[in-house]
Amino acid sequence: MSLLRLRVFAAGSALALGVSAGLLPSSTALAAPSKQVVPAGSPRPATRSETASGPFAEPAFASTCTWHEFGEGEKPPWWLTFADPLCVEYSKRDITVDDGGALRFLVAEPSRFAITMVTCHYYQKDHWSVQSTAGATPWVAWDGQYWWDKTGQRAGARLTNFRIDGHTAGIGDVVSVLEPDFPDLAHALSDYGREAGETGLTVSLPFDLRCALAG
Repeated sequence: MSLLRLRVFAAGSALALGVSAGLLPSSTALAAPSKQVVPAGSPRPATRSETASGPFAEPAFASTCTWHEFGEGEKPPWWLTFADPLCVEYSKRDITVDDGGALRFLVAEPSRFAITMVTCHYYQKDHWSVQSTAGATPWVAWDGQYWWDKTGQRAGARLTNFRIDGHTAGIGDVVSVLEPDFPDLAHALSDYGREAGETGLTVSLPFDLRCALAG
């Protein structure tokens, strides 16, 4: 398979996944929304700001973050469980089969997950690379941003530099493929990713009584 075909296939798969999961609008909805007659007294349609999903954005609490950085396979201290907001950054580039990196990653992940259970405001950045041996082309690699605000009932995720066997894949790749022939659709999708290997969105969260009271 040529490089171009691989990129189109991978990018198209990312787009199809987003549409099927309800994370992105379908091409029909993006092309030209039809006018609807709403009977008097009916609930008004939700505006874009009220919809379940939208483009990625930084959380409102990001400016208050104290960042805690951790290296390969490093476990966070237990007392971070009570931090709110909790903002962490992990290096996960040494997920390698032959040097024990993958094992160190697996051992550290449960404690990394455990500290997130209490906080109502969480923001994580991480840097992934999974490969067979040090220096080899990664099977998969990306830089991630993930956050939730249970008080505001919102969450966001963004992947950049996403690569499969060295080739980028993401909504940004879909945009570059569609731009020449379908500029309107490409423009609409660009809110969810502009650069090669980029995909990001914000979604709504269920109501959480504990965080609502704490907020």
